[in-house]
Amino acid sequence: MLIILRETATDAQIDHVVQRVETLGLKAHLSRGTYRTVIGVIGDEEIIASAPLAAIPGVSEVVAVQPAFKLASKTAHPEPSIVSVGKGKTAAKFGGGHIGMIAGPCAIESAERLDEIAGAIKAAGATVLRGGAYKPRTSPYAFQGLGEEGLRILREVGDKHGLPVVTEAIDPRHVELVAEYSDMIQLGARNMQNFVLLTEVGKTDKPVLMKRGMAATVKDLMMSAEYVLSQGNPNVVLCERGVKGFDNACRNMFDVAAVPQVHELSHLPIIVDPSHATGRPELIPACALAGVAAGADGVHIEVHNLPEDAMSDGPQALLPEQYAELAAQIKKVAEAIGKTI
Repeated sequence: MLIILRETATDAQIDHVVQRVETLGLKAHLSRGTYRTVIGVIGDEEIIASAPLAAIPGVSEVVAVQPAFKLASKTAHPEPSIVSVGKGKTAAKFGGGHIGMIAGPCAIESAERLDEIAGAIKAAGATVLRGGAYKPRTSPYAFQGLGEEGLRILREVGDKHGLPVVTEAIDPRHVELVAEYSDMIQLGARNMQNFVLLTEVGKTDKPVLMKRGMAATVKDLMMSAEYVLSQGNPNVVLCERGVKGFDNACRNMFDVAAVPQVHELSHLPIIVDPSHATGRPELIPACALAGVAAGADGVHIEVHNLPEDAMSDGPQALLPEQYAELAAQIKKVAEAIGKTI
């Protein structure tokens, strides 16, 4: 860690900073420049991170040399992680040159409807079936999901079509139940910083799909992943699903640059979700292909066979035939950059 002192810092203040650092059992290396004085701090990282060094008079800022997300960083794991979802021949892989294809409706509405959608996406090349049994909705009057009945439907349909399944946990009290039925647990954008929920999910042995919060930076996303990793669960897949912007032309602003940025910082796989990012079916294909070209380790697409009748997010869903066309295009881009689905 580097402590950068103010230009106006007095010798007494500088000495006090050095004394404070040494009192904590850390080593201080003083470097005086023409205009600035910098103190390098070496020692126990936990002590360094928790000490309020920026509050000492004369200190301008404190800069971390090592990232705060130790387990998620490339320093801890130089090679890209590969996360497998499901078991055996039906397992889907994310990362390390593998692209996972997640698709399905926003909400599980009925066994018959999910069965039809699952058959279509499997034929198109999807590798993971998604569907919400618990739905965190902006309005308390909107459809909240079928709960455990929805989980049973998702599991049965996934098994029928040979697809591993992912669904969202929105409450720490539901984590054990969701883990029982699913192959992967999703943490939605609204819960990216629900640290109690992150901790509970981190205690499970199921892979985790973590979506970026609507107002979260990439580093915020990394720190949330650190919560899950710190509980002993190493299988985290990050998801760029758009952040809030000033332009209302799209549902959110699709930050495709987050994909290479995460790969620069972390060993964890990252996928893109252009459905939530744009909210507009006509924009989803282009954004999905851009994400894959940027290096995404997977694509998350909402698909519904009758969007006008959907109980949640119908306007942003692709029809099965549209998804099939997009999946074929994604495969071509993946091949062009040396990745496999």
